Amino acid sequence: MSKHTDKITTEYSKALQDKTNSIVKNTAKAKFAQYDSNNLNKYGADITDYSFGCGDPLSFAQVEKGQTVVDLGCGAGLDLLIATEKVGTLGHVIGVDINPDMLEIARNRTAQYHNITLYQAHIESLPLPSSSIDWVISNCVINLSASKQSVFDEIARILKPDGQMLVSDMVAEQLPWWLKYSGIMTAACGGNLITEQRYLNGLKTAGLTNSKIVARHYYSAEQLAAIVSDSMPTILQTMTCCGKKILNSFLNKLAKPISTKLWSVKIYANKAI
Repeated sequence: MSKHTDKITTEYSKALQDKTNSIVKNTAKAKFAQYDSNNLNKYGADITDYSFGCGDPLSFAQVEKGQTVVDLGCGAGLDLLIATEKVGTLGHVIGVDINPDMLEIARNRTAQYHNITLYQAHIESLPLPSSSIDWVISNCVINLSASKQSVFDEIARILKPDGQMLVSDMVAEQLPWWLKYSGIMTAACGGNLITEQRYLNGLKTAGLTNSKIVARHYYSAEQLAAIVSDSMPTILQTMTCCGKKILNSFLNKLAKPISTKLWSVKIYANKAI
């Protein structure tokens, strides 16, 4: 495991601990994922507790009964449960994640489903046969990879001819220099964000076709600021001046220009027949 992967794995394992307060942890509970809460109730009240996604890829993917779906970076298993409902008992859902703590939660959540298989593996090197998958999905994970082209190449390899992918992910463009080098992006596991165009170009280089952005979602300055603010010591969060919380006011001002430079996307592509 590389130092980069090891750091990300450690950050997400820490975020699973109730006593830990971090930037990563403050993206949990699907706060930024735009799931339909009515559709999640069937899976239990705590289903989003360990969900760190930035979208709901299956809301746009036309997955059908009997198909095989792979979730890259399946985490604690929320999208696996949604996918298995779509493919039905004759379909197959495969989850891949490098984090053993996440996979333990996923195994517990999906134990009753005979058609869900989990692998601990890198998404840059998948333990799956070529041309064997109907759909590839992913939720805010590919952005974490330091070798995105390897991920795109693997997606193209495992998809069947005319197979499809629909991923939710984070992209960025022209981030302020101070943010890039402040360490905040690294702490939030967002230090490897690329532009939409580089993303689409990477999919094309891998041999995928019809790549396109099918949806975008921007976050408010207040949402972005809250991720950092809530991870700070309580004494800093509660300091006030003139009736206003100093930290919140400062972070909101910093986050305002960033809110137009960093956003989530849903990206589609398919493999030619």
